[in-house]
Parts: sequence; C-alpha cells; structure tokens
Amino acid sequence: MSYNSELFCSGGHFPFHFLDMPEAGSTVLLGMSGGVDSTLAAMILQQKGCKVIGATMSLWNDDLALEKNVEGLRNSCYGPDEVLDIQACTEFCKEHGIEYHVIDVKEAYKTNVLDYFKAEYRAGRTPNPCINCNPLVKFGAMPAAAREQGISFDYFCTGHYARLVRPDTSDGKGPVMIMQAADMTKDQSYFLYRIPSSFLEKVRFPLGNMTKKEVFQIARSMGLAAAEKAESQDFVPPEFFNLIFSDKPPIPGDIVDQDGRLLGRHKGIEYYTIGQRRGLGVSASKPLYVKSIDAVRNRVVLSDNDSLLEGGLVMNNCVWPGDLAPEAEFKADVKIRLASKPVPSTVRLRKDEAGQIIQGEYEVLFDTPQRAVAPGQSAVLYSDNLILGGGIISRAIHE
Repeated sequence: MSYNSELFCSGGHFPFHFLDMPEAGSTVLLGMSGGVDSTLAAMILQQKGCKVIGATMSLWNDDLALEKNVEGLRNSCYGPDEVLDIQACTEFCKEHGIEYHVIDVKEAYKTNVLDYFKAEYRAGRTPNPCINCNPLVKFGAMPAAAREQGISFDYFCTGHYARLVRPDTSDGKGPVMIMQAADMTKDQSYFLYRIPSSFLEKVRFPLGNMTKKEVFQIARSMGLAAAEKAESQDFVPPEFFNLIFSDKPPIPGDIVDQDGRLLGRHKGIEYYTIGQRRGLGVSASKPLYVKSIDAVRNRVVLSDNDSLLEGGLVMNNCVWPGDLAPEAEFKADVKIRLASKPVPSTVRLRKDEAGQIIQGEYEVLFDTPQRAVAPGQSAVLYSDNLILGGGIISRAIHE
C-alpha cells in the first residue's frame, strides 16, 4: 500500500508489525530515573544480552531556592533532589556492572521546557511541559550530548509505557509509529507523539507490553530497591510554581463574565487555566469556571459549566508519522489532554473564507462536544490505539 494515501483514509486499519527489541550483543543507552520502570528495563535488556549504558539527565541548576526532600522522595522530575535519583542509579549500576553517566542538559531544559512553560502561561495558554521535554530534551538533547561525549550506542531505550510499530507497506519503508501501551491505565503515548519517526527507528520501550502490576511484581522478585520507591509527582508541585515565576512580578487584572461585566480581580493570568473553578476569589449564585484567558486585555473570563462545552478545535504546529501530512478529511479518536477519554472526531484541513487551504492548520470537529478545550495543550489523534499525529491547540471551535 501507499502509506501516505491510505493511512488516514483507512482510519488506522492497516497491517503492521511490532518493532523487535534490541538484539543480543547490541549496545543500549537507557534513560534512567532511579524508579522501578527504568531499573527493570535495565535488567530486562541486560538479561537479553545487551550491553546497557545508563544515563540520567541533570536538569537542576540551583537557580531556585528550594531545599532537597529530606524524606528521600522525589517531589517531581525537576527539582534539587535529582541527586537522590543519581545516587540511586549510581548504586544500582555499580551493583549490576552497568556503565553509568550523568548527562548535563540544563540549558536545553531551561530553554525548551522552563522558558516555554512560563511564556505560554503568560500568554494565557496552558502548556504541557512533558510534551516539549520528550522530543527536545529526553529524546533529543540527552542522547545527542551522550554521543558528543563519545558514548556510542545502537539503541536508545526508556521505561515509558508505549509501543512502536511499522506499517506493512509494499516498499517496506513505512515510518515508525507509536502505539498505546498494553496497560492503558499507565499509557504514556500522549506524551511521546512529537518524537520524530526518524528518531524512533532506534528507540525501544521494553515495558510497553507489560502492566504496572507486572513490573512491580517482577522487580520485587528480583529484589530491586526501586520497587519500594515512591514514584515522582507532577512536573510542578504547588511549592514550585511561585518560585519558577519569580523572575517577573505577576500583573493583576480583571475577572469578567462573558458579557464583560466585572466580577473581581485576578492575581496574574499565569495562575489560571481553562476549566478552573477553585481559587477564583469570586462570589456568585452558581459555580463559575474559567472559560477563556484574554492575554491582550489581561482578563480572565468566567462562565457556567455548560458554556465550557466546545464543538471542536483548531490545531497547528502539527507532527505526523514520517512527516507525511494528511491530504484529505479523515476520522480519528482525539485526546485533548492526558486525562481525557478519546472522542470520535472528524479531522480536516482548515480553509480561509475564500476556501483556500491554510497550510499547517487543521480543524478537529468532535462527534460529541467536549469540555474545557485549552489552547496550548495537545490534541493527539488515535485510531486502533495507534497515533496518527497531533498538534498544539490554538483555539476552540464553539458549537
């Protein structure tokens, strides 16, 4: 089959095969966090006969006045207690004869994640830092820096819960595509959709066909200390937020309803997200939610819950497997945030008032209206558990 012509019109219903795990004798660079997932992945690869080289990203640059967690539990993937992860990885790798490196990617992380995170919030949008971090830092800057340091490897692996497949095209050149994990409760494919197919050629996810329960059971049977370690939490715990945004004072402004009537004052638009109800500081006869954020006027607009329902969205900055964009309308199941259920939708090229195609922009029209579509988040398109592509939400389409 012709991949580009049939992928989207087939709705993902085409033959494919899973990519094989790294073969015995190959060298694998494994991204390690000190947690149970990457630790077990190291053991699986080593038992398969691979030479495993462990690598941990060093992100923290002591520019925020935060103390290390004295309880030995990670607050988040970003924080001063990254030394705990490095210590755990160092001890594990030494015990199991695994070469280990700490890779400094502080500047790449600052530019592509922290600065992006702050700029998006201050523009009235809701960013997802993990979606930027994966292609640009974890699967980008870190393996690139490792090669620059003379570390040679055949594959790059992580403990993510996702799978990789290749369409069975007639020419055998179909691009690598991301498939949801066997354990849908832990699936992380949404976070990975922006990683280029060209890089995925030599990426593998050893845990993709396992459940989290199985991972813990196997890790405990091996006596791995990581099996008893608490998992890290969100990217930005509450105590981090004020410090990350401390480089500029927030600019207070008006809180208004959809008709522009003044309801109160906000403390800075970076503290608000679409759909938010708590912490608004507004008294009303019915529950109110953030409907939109007007960065130009520095206003937060509130509405009732029903007004949060939207008929669709416009997305741009899109990525497609093999960089082959769809050329016609197609159906897909769309996730508008990690926690949302995929909703059947129609995806089509966006056109201007004259009927001309707007390059790089697509409309996603939901079969059922969805709540709180947030600009800055990602719309990821699935079919039969395969990612067909995705993009950044630029605005909602009202019913």
